[in-house]
Amino acid sequence: MVSLIGTWMQTSAQAWLVLEITDSPLLLGLLGVAQFTPVLLFSLLAGVFVDRFSKRTLLLYTQAISMGLAFVLALLVLSGRVAYWQVFLVSLSLGIIKTVDIPARQSFMTELVGKKNLLNAIALNSTIFNLARIVGPVLSGMMMGWVGAGWCFFINGVTFLAVLIGLWKIELPNVGFRKTRERVLPELLAGLRYVLRHRTLFETIALLAIASIFTMNYNVWIPVLARNQLGLGASGYGFLMASLGVGAVIGSLLLASNSRKGIRQGLLRALPILTALLLIMTGLTKQYGLAVVLVAGIGMLNTAFTTTANSSMQVLSDDEYRGRVMSLYALVFTGSSPIGNTFVGWLSDAYTVSPALILSGSLALILLVFTGLVSRNGKKTRSRDSAFQGDS
Repeated sequence: MVSLIGTWMQTSAQAWLVLEITDSPLLLGLLGVAQFTPVLLFSLLAGVFVDRFSKRTLLLYTQAISMGLAFVLALLVLSGRVAYWQVFLVSLSLGIIKTVDIPARQSFMTELVGKKNLLNAIALNSTIFNLARIVGPVLSGMMMGWVGAGWCFFINGVTFLAVLIGLWKIELPNVGFRKTRERVLPELLAGLRYVLRHRTLFETIALLAIASIFTMNYNVWIPVLARNQLGLGASGYGFLMASLGVGAVIGSLLLASNSRKGIRQGLLRALPILTALLLIMTGLTKQYGLAVVLVAGIGMLNTAFTTTANSSMQVLSDDEYRGRVMSLYALVFTGSSPIGNTFVGWLSDAYTVSPALILSGSLALILLVFTGLVSRNGKKTRSRDSAFQGDS
């Protein structure tokens, strides 16, 4: 919780800093490209190594390096010599670290709690994540208005001590990691074939890709919406980001409280469709109060969707493939951000944020409905084939 508050302070401050330096939504979008492209390129490869090594050891290394990068960014800003290319390089470095950190952290949770309690654990973890999303941006907005963005990055560096100590002190159950002499490429391809042959896993990945590309580019469109469409300052932007966190916490708690009912696949189809509709409405609004409500709704629905998708993929995966399955999850969930960030940033730069949100929501809606129809037709075809084979 402590570390995540610092992370959200840095995320919010970095987006605002780039807008102040460049006054360009497109360059802000390209910052997301720098951070998430390494995940897009190397996530599947990282999944093979996550399956081979101790996940806690990997996380200790990734978190320590992330702490160092936060201090580097703080030093650059506090020295008064920060430039866009420097922030770009720090984001790129963080992206490389996330390539290993995300699948290791996701699959580590199954080792801690087991499959039976996984949905509840992921929902509670998401609650902590999104509580920090509320507190972090508000503190970031206040700190930027008081002493500047540099101290947000410095505080984030200090907060990494909390997660490093926590990881070190966790008492792990006796779960070993897989030792193998197989080559990396055959293992990588085996993981891909495993997902492609598993209908529910493959459908979940498809829905996640659409939602990630078109409805989750918060770090691009929320600051642009706040600054250019709603005419807000740093504090107003911080509260708008916090409303996203409030909605996300509500979504997480609702899932956690209903986790005994298990994973409901129907939610995976309905939630992103509702999110796309709210995104279109956000593009049409010019009122701050309504924007706060809509952004909170988007946060609630997207968090409920991603938590359900995450749990579904981990529960349905065999132990020997889980690291590779979750690396594919990271590839789609995080690695698709360069596409979405560039798309939304370019549209916001060329036109305004309003048509960017309306078009993003509309494209997501069309693709989600199409995916649902294809999935339904596939089920009917398999049912007919099964009935025919039974009759014969």
